[in-house]
Amino acid sequence: MLLEALRQTICLLHVELPRNHLVTWTSGNISGRDPQTNLVVIKPSGVMYPDLTPDKMVVLDLNGKVMEGELKPSSDTATHLFIYRQRPDVRGIVHTHSPYATAFAAVGKPIPPVLTAICDEFGGEIPLGGFAPIGDEAIGEEVVRSIGNSPVILMQNHGVFALGKTPTAAVKAAVMVEDAARTVYLAMHLGELIPIPPEMVEKLHKRYVEQYGQ
Repeated sequence: MLLEALRQTICLLHVELPRNHLVTWTSGNISGRDPQTNLVVIKPSGVMYPDLTPDKMVVLDLNGKVMEGELKPSSDTATHLFIYRQRPDVRGIVHTHSPYATAFAAVGKPIPPVLTAICDEFGGEIPLGGFAPIGDEAIGEEVVRSIGNSPVILMQNHGVFALGKTPTAAVKAAVMVEDAARTVYLAMHLGELIPIPPEMVEKLHKRYVEQYGQ
């Protein structure tokens, strides 16, 4: 079986999406790119999360040719592959319709850096990408055009795309953006948001990247 270890990782990470309330039913998907072969492992389309197993994952090349797998790949495959072709630094992509973050996407609003956690994880505003139709490379093109240095982008009227140096990092970003969106949403209903000065945003992000963790 091709890329057995990566298949296992991607399968296990899919458990985190419903566990963290980022998806419903069969929506959402995770992919991972193997740096040695440039092959991509992605969730099959329309399969319930409890039914996912490593052997059901689909392996494709960067042009979309199925290398191994009996099931159809995710309907967002063209988006994932376009991003991988344009961003060789990215090795994991997550797509969700997590409710609070997607609510910001529905009204066309980015999430401002008004929490230290947003500064830490995202390094600034969580950006908004323009509307793009589903099913081809248009969403991927807009993600690459609009995401900047952020690991996450809100796609207008659609949902969340999170990118990472690993699939795990991408899942973490997807979890963190929903947490941030929920808190900012609640804060907006309590009063006026208090901005963090840009120089402090940069300082907080630098500290987090260079000093946080082991």
